[in-house]
Amino acid sequence: MNGQNTQAISQNPDIRFLGKMLGDVIRAYGGEQLFRQTEYIRSTSVDRFRQIEGADSSDRGLGALSLDDTLNFVRGFMLFSLLANLAEDRQGLAHEDGATVAEACARLAVEGVSLTQIRELLSHSLIVPVLTAHPTEVRRKSIIDHKNRIARLMTLRDQGQKVTEDGDDVDAAIYRQIALLWQTRPLRREKLFVADEIENARATMQEVFLTALPKLYAGWEKALGSRPPGFVRLGSWIGGDRDGNPFVDAETLQYAVARNGGTAIRHYLEGIHSLGAEISISSFMSDTPEAVLALAQSSGDSAPSRADEPYRRALSGIYARLAATHIKLVGDQPPRPSKLSGAAYSGPDALRKDLVTVASGLASDGDGAYSSGGALSRLIRSVEIFGFHLATLDLRQNSDVHERVIAELFRTARVVPHYLKLDEAARVDLLVAELSHNRPLTGVWTQYSEETAKELAIIRAAAKAQGDFGCAAITTYNISKTTSVSDMLEVYVLLKQAGLYHVDDDGTPQATIMSVPLFETIADLQGAPDTMRAFFDIPLMRKLAQARGHQEVMIGYSDSNKDGGYLSSTWELYEASSALAGIFADANIAMQLFHGRGGAVGRGGGSAFGAILAQPKGTVQGRIRITEQGEVIAAKYGTVDNAVTSLETMASAAILATLSSDPIADADVVRFKAAMAQLSASAFQHYRGLVYDTPDFRTFFRQMTPINEIATLKIGSRPSSRTASDAIEDLRAIPWVFSWAQARVMLPGWYGTGQALADFADKGLLRAMAGEWSYFQTILANMEMVLAKSDMAIATHYAGLVEDQAMATDIFGRIKGGWQASRDSLLDATGQSHLLEANPALHNSIRLRLPYIEPLNLLQIELMKRHRAGEVDERIGEGIQLTINAIATALRNSG
Repeated sequence: MNGQNTQAISQNPDIRFLGKMLGDVIRAYGGEQLFRQTEYIRSTSVDRFRQIEGADSSDRGLGALSLDDTLNFVRGFMLFSLLANLAEDRQGLAHEDGATVAEACARLAVEGVSLTQIRELLSHSLIVPVLTAHPTEVRRKSIIDHKNRIARLMTLRDQGQKVTEDGDDVDAAIYRQIALLWQTRPLRREKLFVADEIENARATMQEVFLTALPKLYAGWEKALGSRPPGFVRLGSWIGGDRDGNPFVDAETLQYAVARNGGTAIRHYLEGIHSLGAEISISSFMSDTPEAVLALAQSSGDSAPSRADEPYRRALSGIYARLAATHIKLVGDQPPRPSKLSGAAYSGPDALRKDLVTVASGLASDGDGAYSSGGALSRLIRSVEIFGFHLATLDLRQNSDVHERVIAELFRTARVVPHYLKLDEAARVDLLVAELSHNRPLTGVWTQYSEETAKELAIIRAAAKAQGDFGCAAITTYNISKTTSVSDMLEVYVLLKQAGLYHVDDDGTPQATIMSVPLFETIADLQGAPDTMRAFFDIPLMRKLAQARGHQEVMIGYSDSNKDGGYLSSTWELYEASSALAGIFADANIAMQLFHGRGGAVGRGGGSAFGAILAQPKGTVQGRIRITEQGEVIAAKYGTVDNAVTSLETMASAAILATLSSDPIADADVVRFKAAMAQLSASAFQHYRGLVYDTPDFRTFFRQMTPINEIATLKIGSRPSSRTASDAIEDLRAIPWVFSWAQARVMLPGWYGTGQALADFADKGLLRAMAGEWSYFQTILANMEMVLAKSDMAIATHYAGLVEDQAMATDIFGRIKGGWQASRDSLLDATGQSHLLEANPALHNSIRLRLPYIEPLNLLQIELMKRHRAGEVDERIGEGIQLTINAIATALRNSG
C-alpha cells in the first residue's frame, strides 16, 4: 500500500499517509512476502485501470495466493478502503450550497424570507433521524471504534500536535491503531441478538448524539438570532420493530427503553457533577437569588466546606434527586451514587426547571457570563431534546398480524366470530364502534394464542415505558403493509387495551401513540391518498388527528423499488406525497412524512440534502423523519463531527424545502410531470418484464449473486426473508440490493430507467428537466453514482456462476444492454462526456476504489465456485464472508 499511483490518492494526502502506514503494518505483521504479493496485485490492478501501456490484463497475481494468503490479502484491501473512507470523510467530498442553517438563512434572505419567518417555522418543526437495525453494516463495532480513534488522532495531527494528551507520539499512536485493526477479527463469530443491536445503537447515541446535538443548537442560536426550540430530535426502531423479526418482544422493548433512558440520565449526572466542581461562587462574593437559595436549602447538603457556596449545594440536591430517578427508572445506582437523599424527579421538565433556576441565578449576577452558553446551557438543551428517554422508540408490526390478533380479541370477547371474513366497510364500522367507548376487549383471565399474547404484552410494555420515561419515549406505531383504513384502526383498538387510546367524557378521542400507515409497494403508494382520505372522513379519527395537530404517514423506498424498479418507485413516492399534501390540507391537518430510506440508491439512498430539497412543494412543512440504518449510521454519525455535518444538512434542507420559492414556472412543472408519468410507466414495464415476468430469473439471481452466502453473515437479528419462500416478492429489500451490489450490477439503482429514457422521443425535454428540475436532477445524480460503481465486465464473471449458461447469456445480455442504455441516456440528458464528469470529487473517490474492488470480486467468485462445488475447508467460507465485508466497505453505500 506504499504506492502513490493514482491521481485520487495524490489529491488526498491523508490517504497517502494512512496507506503508507498500512503497508508498513502489513510488512511488519504479515511478513515481507505478503506485503510484496499485496503490493504487486495492487500496482498491477492500478496500472490496468490507468491503462498503462504494457500492463498485463491476465496476470493479476491472484493465482499465487494460498487460502491463508487470500484471507490476509482481503483483510489488507478491506482496511485500505476503511482508511480511505476515513480520509474522505475528513476531507469532505463536496459542500452543497445552503447545507448549513446559517447558509440556508442567507439564501432565504435573498428571496425575501426573514429570520422571523424561519423562527416561526421552527416553532412547529420536527426533524428526526431514526436509527434502525436493518442489517447492512458488515463491520464489527471494534473495527469502527479503531477507525474513530484514528480519526481523532488525525485531527490532532491537523492541529500541528506532535504528541497526544497522554504524551504519546501522534504518528506512532496512529500506527498502533492501524496495527490493532490488522490484528482485530473483522467478522462476527456469533449472530447478533436484538440486545446487541440495542447496545450498538445506544453506544452511538451516547458517544455521538449527546454531544453533537447540543453543540449544533449553540450554533443555530447564533444563526437565528434567538434560542430555537428543540426541533431536531433522535428516534430509533431498535427494540420496537418486530415486523418479520420474531426476536423482538415486550422484554426487548423494555430493555431498549431502560438502557437508552439510563444513558441519558447518567449523562446528565456527569454534567451536573462537573458543574458542581466548576461553579464555586461564594455568597460572600456575590448576591444569590432566593430561588437558588431555596434549592440549596432543600438539598440536604450541610457540608461546612460548602456552607457559603449555594450553587454547589443546589447542584448537590439536583444530583441527589436525579440519582434517585436513576434508581427508580433503571433499577440500580448510578456509577457515582449520591451521598444525599432526594425524591426522584417526576419527569425531565422538573429537572429542567431546577437547572433553569440555577442558570437564571447566574444570569442575574454581573454580566451573566456564567450562564451565557457553556456547559450549563448545553445540559439544559440536552434535557429538552433527550428527556429521560434519549431516543423516541417506534413500534412496528405487519398489518397481517394485527388482523389476526384483532380477530381473536373480537372472537374471545364474543363481539363478532369471524372478523377476517368481513369486508372493509364492515370492518371499519365495527372498529369505529369499538373506538367510540372505553370498554376493553381483553380480560385478565382470558387465554390467548401465543401471537396475540405477545402483541398484547408489547402494548402493555409500551404503556409502562410511557409511564416511566414520559410520553416521548414511544410516540408512533408504524404499520407495514398498510392497504386500507382498517389497518390503521386496528392499531388503535390494540392501543386501547393498554389505555394508550381512550375517549373523554365528551367523546373526544385521545391517544398517546399515533397509528402510522406505511405505504410500501407501488400499489400501496397509489392507494395511499384514498386510504388517508377515508381515514379523515371518519369524524372520530379526524378529531384525533386535529387534537394532536398532525398525522404522520410513512412511505417506503425499498419495497416499492423491488416491486417496480428505481424510476417508478421514485415517481410513485413523489406522486403519493403530492396527493397526500392536498388531502391533508383539505382536512386542515398538518402532514408529517416519514421516509423509509436505506443506504443504497435502490433503497432511497444518496444525498439527504438533495433528497429533501427534491420533495414536492408543500410536503415537508418543516416536519420530516428519515430512517438511518446499517453502514449509513457509522458513515453519517460515527463521529461527533460527522454527525454535526449530517444533522445540519437535514435541518437546512428541511428549512429550504419548506420556505424557498420554486424556480420553475408552472407550465414547465406540468410538462415535466407529464414526461415523468410516461417515463415511469415505460420503466415499470421494462423492470417487471425482467424481474417478475422472465422465466428462471429467480434462479439466475440466486446463482449469479452471493445472496445465499450473504445469509451466512452474522450481521443482524432479523431473517433475510419474511417467509420461507424464495420468491423475489418475499425477499427483504436489503439482501436484494446488497447482493446486486456485491456482484457489481447495482440493478435496483437503475434497471428500466435507461430503456425508458432511450425510448422517450423528446430528448430536448429530458435535457431541460435535467437542467432545471431538482427532483429529476436528484434521480439522475443517484443513478449516475451507482452506474459508476457498477462494472459489467466483472458482472460477466458472476454470470458465469449460473449453471444454465444459455439462460444466463440471455438474461445477463438484457441487463448489460439496460446498463448501456442507462449510461448513454444519462450522459445525453446531462451533456457529459463520461459519468461523474460534473462531480470530479466523487469521480476520483470511485476511481480510487475500483482497482481495489476488482481483485476482491475475482477472489469472491473463485471462492464461491469452490464452495458451491462442495469444498468444505472452513477458510473458503471465511474468505467469502471477508470478501463480502471488503467489497461492502469499498462501495460504502451498498445495502
